[in-house]
Amino acid sequence: MLARVVENVYWLTRYLERAENTARIIGVNTNLLLDLPGGIAPGWLPLVDISGNRAEFDALFEGKATRGEERDVVNFLIADKKNPGSICSSLHSARDNARTLREILPAEAWELLNEFFSEFTRDLSTGINKRTRFEFLKRIVVALQTIAGMLDGTMNRNEAYIFSTLGRNLERADMTSRIVDVRSAQLLPAETPELRPFETVQWMSVLKSLSGYQMYRLRMRTRVRRTDVLQFLLRDDQFPRSYEFCLMQLERSLNELPRSEGVLEVLAGAARFVEQAPLATLDQPGLHELIDRLQQHVNNVHNMIAEIYFPSHEVTGVQRLATQKQSQRQATLSFGEQQVQSQR
Repeated sequence: MLARVVENVYWLTRYLERAENTARIIGVNTNLLLDLPGGIAPGWLPLVDISGNRAEFDALFEGKATRGEERDVVNFLIADKKNPGSICSSLHSARDNARTLREILPAEAWELLNEFFSEFTRDLSTGINKRTRFEFLKRIVVALQTIAGMLDGTMNRNEAYIFSTLGRNLERADMTSRIVDVRSAQLLPAETPELRPFETVQWMSVLKSLSGYQMYRLRMRTRVRRTDVLQFLLRDDQFPRSYEFCLMQLERSLNELPRSEGVLEVLAGAARFVEQAPLATLDQPGLHELIDRLQQHVNNVHNMIAEIYFPSHEVTGVQRLATQKQSQRQATLSFGEQQVQSQR
């Protein structure tokens, strides 16, 4: 199969997963606002930081007195075509990729995506409206899960399918880590005493944003606690949206491809890193640093896949976003090595 074709399949599933999880990230904060008592107003700007598009946001709203208010952030993340990581941009790119793949994709999947894109464009204003936002975001998640399920249930198990699973799981690992980062981004600062009773509510919102609350209770059989939630979302080998489960799926797909030894080695390094992380003792800055490094590992895996399997050409738009997000991050070390160096 042509490298150009499998690259388009890879990016198609990344775009779809990115759009779905961006809706989930917005839902985290929306749910927190609904669950918390009056007078407590978590900020919205951290959502822009989590999405990795702060520079674009600052440039767009430079000099605006109300910069960073809820409506600005929500519009930027959902509807702004100038933001390459917005839901609108991601769906537009996914549709463009799917159009070039109509010969190898199930016709029903293309028709469903095309129909949903038209519905999304028509109802976009309801996503900005505070009263109708929750249902709008829910429809996005359900529609994109339906498309993903249709692809998974009807595609031949060939190279195109392998690269579709690579794109989906790589993006899912990255976005799961970003959703966990909602906590360390201080939407509810832990140092504020009056917010401490609501810490459980906050972590429940994180689990629900990943449709993981019920699965957490079944798997962990304990109340919602910070360390247990981190263990579940980063290390669990059964929950499909956990970071480690995504790495396992990536390994399974890469084992079916030729010339994958280098990528598998990088992937093994990512798995060792998350296993070594001292989740129980991390404070907020430590958790934020951990998430940064988890995302760097994801970016390293992507770069290796692109180097080995995709043709060499200039990338544009959202495709460049995957590497831009991590360009300023430090080289990765094991967590133990970081602590040793910090003590010297």
